[in-house]
Amino acid sequence: MKNIRYQRHYQLKGFGEINQQKLAKAKVLIVGAGGLGTPAAQYLNGMGIGTIGLIDWDSIEISNLPRQTLFRPKDVGKLKVSILARRLQEQNTENKKIAYLEYLTRENALTIIAQYDLVIDASDNFGTRYLINDACVILGKPFIYGAVHAFEGQISVLNYRNGPTYRCLFPEQEQLSTIPNCNENGVLSVLPGLIGTYQAVEAVKVLTQTGEPLAGKLLIIDGLSQTHLKINFSLKPENQNIKQLKALYGLPTCSKQIRSLALGKETLIQWLKERKKIEIIDVRTSQEFEQNKLPRAKNIPFQEIEIRHVEIEGKLPVVVVCQSGKRSTIAAEQLLVIKPHWVIYNLEGGLNSLDAVFASVMKNT
Repeated sequence: MKNIRYQRHYQLKGFGEINQQKLAKAKVLIVGAGGLGTPAAQYLNGMGIGTIGLIDWDSIEISNLPRQTLFRPKDVGKLKVSILARRLQEQNTENKKIAYLEYLTRENALTIIAQYDLVIDASDNFGTRYLINDACVILGKPFIYGAVHAFEGQISVLNYRNGPTYRCLFPEQEQLSTIPNCNENGVLSVLPGLIGTYQAVEAVKVLTQTGEPLAGKLLIIDGLSQTHLKINFSLKPENQNIKQLKALYGLPTCSKQIRSLALGKETLIQWLKERKKIEIIDVRTSQEFEQNKLPRAKNIPFQEIEIRHVEIEGKLPVVVVCQSGKRSTIAAEQLLVIKPHWVIYNLEGGLNSLDAVFASVMKNT
């Protein structure tokens, strides 16, 4: 018996009941519950996607409300995924929603994505996009890329039927320290709604094999001039040869929840003198570490932090250090992506800030 809820789909030539049944059986994972994820989730949920997974660990801020319109002022401070899942349930009770109260990381990406037919990339940073790409290539899953910046938006269908991937479109990953913070860039609030809706359209086309998905094509929308530019790009075969995830990807740079606490040199020295119970993680190379090291410090090189974080207990405050403070800043925030409930400090200025005091600390502790 036909569900009258989807009557307009049944009447749509070239779509019909068969494709509606495909949607009912489909499983879609949406990575990110912000400006792109909320409209994509809203329309896919309304259209009757059988299972919708939502993964994010960010909380709602008042500055989110102009572009993330499913959230209300009373929701500020609450987790986006929890509120979004509730709103979707109110919208459509006939399908399944799965909320993952965490960030997508190297550790969980393959396990989670393997359960879905398609991924909506609604993330807001380069690192997560490369992680989604690599996991989808390994698992043979298509994903819908979307991004917004200022007055411009982009959409593409990637890794579809052995087609081009994100690395074919953007071959080189930006240095983590140069990735811009979306809290600073700004975006016209209606634009994420438009791009997120386009992502939902492309997802439906892929799932039902209807129309011509944007595979091998990047659609660029300029909101100021209201122009649409479609650029073709080709598959680079080497980008399909990914067999395992990299040791380190970037960070969700827009969440204030993943900012480590700054620790001044005076406080650290005092803690060492008092023998305060802390875990010190030195992310320099092993060679640097052997040349000069803080008392009780454990060496986990920066490139290995995402794999070897299991060696950190996390029951005590964790102090991350390096020579200048740059590597430790990124490493501390990477740890917070994986373990958001840990108390993690980053030594400001690194070991360089200790100067002559460093020798006395070594002698007196």
